[in-house]
Amino acid sequence: MFRRTIEIITNSFGMAVQELWKNKLRTFLSLFGVTIGIFCIIGVLATVNSLQRNIQNEIESFGNNTMFIDKWEWGGGPGYEWWQFVNRPHPKFSEVKQVKERSPSAEYIAFLINTTGNVDIGGLTLNNVKIYGATDEFLLIQSINVEYGRPISDAEFGYGSNVGLIGNEIATKIFGEPELAIHKSITIKGRKILVCGIIKKQGKQMVGGWEYDKSVILPFQFARTIYKEEKTDPIIMARGYPSVSKEAFKDELEGAMRSIRKLSPKTESNFAINNLDDASKQVEEIFGGLNIGAAIIGGISLIVGLFGVANIMFVTVKERTSQIGLKKAIGAKRRVILTEFLLESAFLCIIGGLVGLFLVFLLSVILTKVLEFPIFVSITNMAWTFFICILVGIIAGIVPAVQAAKMDPVVAIRS
Repeated sequence: MFRRTIEIITNSFGMAVQELWKNKLRTFLSLFGVTIGIFCIIGVLATVNSLQRNIQNEIESFGNNTMFIDKWEWGGGPGYEWWQFVNRPHPKFSEVKQVKERSPSAEYIAFLINTTGNVDIGGLTLNNVKIYGATDEFLLIQSINVEYGRPISDAEFGYGSNVGLIGNEIATKIFGEPELAIHKSITIKGRKILVCGIIKKQGKQMVGGWEYDKSVILPFQFARTIYKEEKTDPIIMARGYPSVSKEAFKDELEGAMRSIRKLSPKTESNFAINNLDDASKQVEEIFGGLNIGAAIIGGISLIVGLFGVANIMFVTVKERTSQIGLKKAIGAKRRVILTEFLLESAFLCIIGGLVGLFLVFLLSVILTKVLEFPIFVSITNMAWTFFICILVGIIAGIVPAVQAAKMDPVVAIRS
């Protein structure tokens, strides 16, 4: 039985290739719809999935299971009532210790100020550089990779030493080669900072994120001598233990902050606890809609391709009528004839799909260079290619295959 199945598959594949070779132009025109359909569906899916993964990775870079205590709600969008938040007090550095005491589920807690400024060295000035002033646990929450040099030490964080980490892009622009920036000094608002480490290059980001390539990270105690804390929109970052659910951790922080600020049960909270789950869900919804759009566009092309393949199969059945009659006369059953033609139809569609998949690979190479972040064709997308091709092949070949299977052997041989 197994040998017979392999024989049928091999014969069907051989006939499909023979059909392609014998009628090249007709086959090309017929399979063009399948090729374009697969190119549209898989091409858009690969691009959209790559964009989605990149954006999700950027969102996750803010910290896994991390909450952000801020005066602002991060919802944004139409109807955002910013005036309800503008008069709220900023989070304070003094509140970090109290939050830690009242929140046992917090693994790490950091205080962060962020602003933009100019970085000077000699006669060169870089404008609009992101400048972060952070406490020591910020590096634990973010897991920042230092490519050259070393991270800021706990002692330097504690004493507020004038050291800092700088981004790869800044180091390259100022010193030519990133590693040459180690132990050199840069100046921010007249204050000299010794470069102790270079942050590993992140590359282009779609939604901004931390943009470490264009940033300088300083110990908070030093940064506060340059910038006023309340004018930098400070936040408190808290990362919960992996075993703690985000909902429970958020409720715990809510209770801790209300206790610290001595808010009565009836008083509305004068702070916000933001997490990135909502942003992730919005990204999934947006890209889900794009995937549906791609499926519709590709589906139209596949319908055209389906009729093209069906046309090939009707012609093939007509050309092989005598062969079909001979096979049935010597004992071939209906299901064997049906299976052979369905497999041949599926193989034709797979060949068209493989051409489309090859075009997608070329597209991914081009877009990777243009967009400066990787576009990939996942194994899931390749699996979808074969599934769609086989499905289209079966649908396109079912009527011609049934027609061939029902032929009377005597009539077929005479024709």
